[in-house]
Amino acid sequence: MRIYQGVDLVEVERLREAWERTEGFRREVFTEAESADCLRRPDPYPHLAARFAVKEACLKAFGVGLGAPGGLGGLGRLREVEVESSPSGKPLLRLHGSVERMGQRLRIRQSTVSISHTRTLAVATVILVGEDLPGGEAED
Repeated sequence: MRIYQGVDLVEVERLREAWERTEGFRREVFTEAESADCLRRPDPYPHLAARFAVKEACLKAFGVGLGAPGGLGGLGRLREVEVESSPSGKPLLRLHGSVERMGQRLRIRQSTVSISHTRTLAVATVILVGEDLPGGEAED
């Protein structure tokens, strides 16, 4: 078994500024479902910041960041990490596109997401559990 972990902290005000400054940011980072879920709330920005933190923490768990050369760099890749809410409110991770393919290569079988936020800060941790790679192969 292999465990991959990432954490990220986001300032709510910085997320609010980016959200209000450009529609491109919204479309590149958040799925329609994520935006709709957050915008239903009286103050959507702590929730948007928390989802952004999950996306970044997930990429960190994979060992890449927004600017990884030749890798998953760029805001558009954040949209490939989707945060859903279970009926109980527990955050669930859904991977799409190149991030999903990375998860398949690393044989990720389980993910755990934890989110917390205040009016000013949002934090998220992501833990990915994968099977051992065959023959002790090195990771990407």
